[in-house]
Amino acid sequence: MLKDKIIAFGVFRNAAATGSQVIGKIDGFITKLHSYDSHVQPEYAFQLFIVGSLQFGIADFFKAQHIVEELQQLARSLLIFGMHVHVAMPDKQTTIDMMNMVRYFLPHLLALSTSSPFWMGRNTGLKSFRTTVFRRFPRTGVPEQFESWSAYENFLSLLVKLNCIDSGKKIWWDVRPHPTFGTLEFRMCDVATKVEEAVAIAALTQAIVVKLHRLYTSNMSYRIYRRALIEENKWRAARYGIEGKLIDFGKECEVPMRDLAVELLAFVDDVVDELGSRSAVEYVHTILNEGTSAERQLRVYQQTGDLRAVVKHLVEETRGGVTAARTSSAHAIN
Repeated sequence: MLKDKIIAFGVFRNAAATGSQVIGKIDGFITKLHSYDSHVQPEYAFQLFIVGSLQFGIADFFKAQHIVEELQQLARSLLIFGMHVHVAMPDKQTTIDMMNMVRYFLPHLLALSTSSPFWMGRNTGLKSFRTTVFRRFPRTGVPEQFESWSAYENFLSLLVKLNCIDSGKKIWWDVRPHPTFGTLEFRMCDVATKVEEAVAIAALTQAIVVKLHRLYTSNMSYRIYRRALIEENKWRAARYGIEGKLIDFGKECEVPMRDLAVELLAFVDDVVDELGSRSAVEYVHTILNEGTSAERQLRVYQQTGDLRAVVKHLVEETRGGVTAARTSSAHAIN
């Protein structure tokens, strides 16, 4: 069915996962994107689309039975899909220090990525219902602050010793040190339904880390806030997306997420040219103007009252993004 391992099936037969190669600069992301459809043999009669949660909730188990055995009904409800972004780290202590600082920005990135407003055939009223579903799992959410890599290792060792986990792979926080890649892995975003959105969010994530690392190496630090406060903003991001307000804890006031997104772009402005990602990051303005995938899905549903029309919209949006990526890649290679 699949020509190579760029696409692989996960817990469900009707859901697939894909990942990029290691990329030095974000402009290389576009040239290395592959057409999802080109890796599915035409004799199989199904359509491919990208979305943060499956509207109709039809589970078709394929593998990963060990996850089902451990988590039972929680695993059976895992009809949700996220986008993970990995940023390389120079050493272990820096990984922990960066994780502590980037936690503040997790709700902002989630708000920009929201694509899961529907669940089991209903409009949930949330822009990212995926966030609520995944919250049920153990060892999820915003991580606590760790003072050192050794403190983090001691935490992991204790969980392994007490048979809570068998390795760091079972830590599913919104951001975590990846147990094998040597990266800082961001896991809180809904999957992007447009290629341009995926690239923009990945580029913005990278730029935030680079900007914070620049402050870090200059003996400056971004203020670290309590996990409970960051979770308040995460709830707002999941509920309202870019249409709502997040809390500016420094100013102790509510600020529209759209304004905070513009402030965030200004915050990373002095690193994006060095990273070669200015055009990718500036696509965030398009997200703010046109809405996230969640808003686009809801507009279709409000116009039609039909979830099948929403799925058709997603199929068309997915195909459109893949076709554009394929054309961009061909032009870049030529």
